[in-house]
Amino acid sequence: MANVLKDITVLEMGTFITGPAAGMLLADMGADVIKIEQPGSGDPFRAFKGGLYSPHFQTYNRNKRSVTLDTRKPADLAQLDALVARADVFIQNFRPGVAEKLSVGAKRLQAVNPALVYCSISGFGGDGPDRDRPAFDTVAQAAGGFLRLLLNPKNPRVVGPAIADAITGFYGALGVLGALHERASTGRGRLVETSMFEAMCHFNLDDFTHFLSAGEEMGPFSRPHVSQSYVFECADGAWIALHMSSPPKFWENLAQAVGQPDMLNRPEFADRAARIAHYEDVRAHLAPIFKQRPLADWCETLRRLEVPHSPVNTPADVLDSAQAKHLKIAVEAEHPQMGAFRTIRSPLSFDGARATSVRPPPVLGEHNDDILDAPRQISAAE
Repeated sequence: MANVLKDITVLEMGTFITGPAAGMLLADMGADVIKIEQPGSGDPFRAFKGGLYSPHFQTYNRNKRSVTLDTRKPADLAQLDALVARADVFIQNFRPGVAEKLSVGAKRLQAVNPALVYCSISGFGGDGPDRDRPAFDTVAQAAGGFLRLLLNPKNPRVVGPAIADAITGFYGALGVLGALHERASTGRGRLVETSMFEAMCHFNLDDFTHFLSAGEEMGPFSRPHVSQSYVFECADGAWIALHMSSPPKFWENLAQAVGQPDMLNRPEFADRAARIAHYEDVRAHLAPIFKQRPLADWCETLRRLEVPHSPVNTPADVLDSAQAKHLKIAVEAEHPQMGAFRTIRSPLSFDGARATSVRPPPVLGEHNDDILDAPRQISAAE
């Protein structure tokens, strides 16, 4: 892949997910991301499975270099300032006020380097009545109104991955890119701020728009009803997902696939409005039909008739699929100490070039000798 950010140096003082995710997204596009960690322990995510190289840490820290600095010590702070003077971006996701206590607040660092783009990620924002509240993924999902859309009212349980954490990292990286673009003409940096609460409110835009424009409060089944999305169990116990949307041809072809060409004459199938109003009746009619044939059989039939569908895949299923192999979704590299590292490449291509290589996540302080003993040499070259 074209390393479109190859001339950008990022200093990341991030822990857990939001800050590291922002740094990873920039690193994936070629930025030299130097992760600044606490000596001895590093990013707390390192130790989530014992040791200092957990899968949790690996997820958001590929394509980076690691140095250890304790900015409460004058000598370490001086080394940080030497890096800041030559860096383009600084990312931190501390609670409000912590960066200042560590001498890495925006005012001080931008005094060292006025061209620095400083990205601050918090839980609820840098000011306001909730600024000091602790925020983690589930808290942010719930506070921003998103978690409500994932809960089954009959069995309310938190499900799924750390969406709020990852999404906030995306917004942080997006803000950094905007500030870097502006800096190209002004020569000056910016303070870029986002929070998990604000990110999830914006990510939940469909919910808010329906409420603000039409007074409608969406629920966990609102989108699948409107989009006509279904999941059915097949004869072999595997699951298949359908997204039927609005074009009539999808339903006409599905009627052929299930061997009921007159199915659309039933009142609940009559048109899109009827299918939305009678979603549960539609689902109840189709569920026993899908239970009669195995997944592979259904996939072959639905593919031939161009009905939008997919198996509900596991990671192994995805990686074994012909499309994932064709697109080279999985990439790998060898870490000199930790061995083989496999991950999923960046989804971006530039002029048809994909990211086919990856730098394994660093061990703690792996690049101290390269970076701290020669602060002028902070290019990605090793």
